[in-house]
Amino acid sequence: MGIRFSFSLEGPTLAAVNPSFLNRIRDNDCEAVYVEQTAINSSAAHASHSFRLRQELNARNVRWAEKSGFPHELSIGAGSTVLYLPNERGRHGNFHPASYKRILTNPEWRSRLVKTHTTAHKILASHDRDRRELDACNSSDALLMNIFCHPRSSERGPLSSFLSFEANADLIFGYKPRISMIGGRVDCTEIDLRIGDLMIEAKLTEIDFQVARFELAERYADFHAVFDPDRLPRRANRLQSYQLVRGILAAFAEECRYCLICDERRPDLIARWFEVLSAIRHSAQRCRCVLVTWQKISRTLPKGLRKWLGEKYGIGSHIGKAAAAEAD
Repeated sequence: MGIRFSFSLEGPTLAAVNPSFLNRIRDNDCEAVYVEQTAINSSAAHASHSFRLRQELNARNVRWAEKSGFPHELSIGAGSTVLYLPNERGRHGNFHPASYKRILTNPEWRSRLVKTHTTAHKILASHDRDRRELDACNSSDALLMNIFCHPRSSERGPLSSFLSFEANADLIFGYKPRISMIGGRVDCTEIDLRIGDLMIEAKLTEIDFQVARFELAERYADFHAVFDPDRLPRRANRLQSYQLVRGILAAFAEECRYCLICDERRPDLIARWFEVLSAIRHSAQRCRCVLVTWQKISRTLPKGLRKWLGEKYGIGSHIGKAAAAEAD
């Protein structure tokens, strides 16, 4: 489509990622910023950023649930999470009303709501086994659906222009691409959302992008053609950010672009992204990968949805508060 993607680090993100690790390359009118492998990406750093964001979301959602009167339950133990239930009026505290109404009218979207929360019976005092993944206030899938299922999000406008997808294109949540493997086998992974030629992976409080044995990635037929193994983040024989590597291979296998959406309060995940990006051999392929934050996406959304995201997730309000704090 001739779209040139770039990502700029601003405000809190730039402060959290050491500028000495940043390198800039320009090739064929494509700009990519990447981060060399660094010691800042330890498991402890990942857990710390994830835990702090989880705490913030939990505090916001306790206030939100009590203020709005939505049925909810708080999980037991450290790093607690608010899980919602639909109320008697058919509304759900974890979803924007317009988005939820539209989700319920689409059978494929609605099926995402019934994904079982596998640990709810262990972490809730009620031991309720019927709770769902998307009931949780820190669910990245729920956040993704809140934004993209909103009636005005799929119209021709700022969001579709920002991410370069056709207005009213089909939204396929839980898309399963097929990736060729050595020996003629095919692997079916899952991508959070596909819109046209764009595959999207969404992250919020997840600790990392999964760790796997390096040889698992080497099973993919195009692994060595796409990536320089020596530049990928690894510890001994363990590949860090395996999920990103697999997702990028899946997108390229179907001639798609690949997009990671994460929170700017997660500089650890942002650094991991640029590590993997720097390992892609060819600039033309790097240009097909883009990182955007929920905060940047929020600027393209209708005012009502943007306000809702700011109150419930701290998305949209975070940049302004950080800038004000620096000014003081």
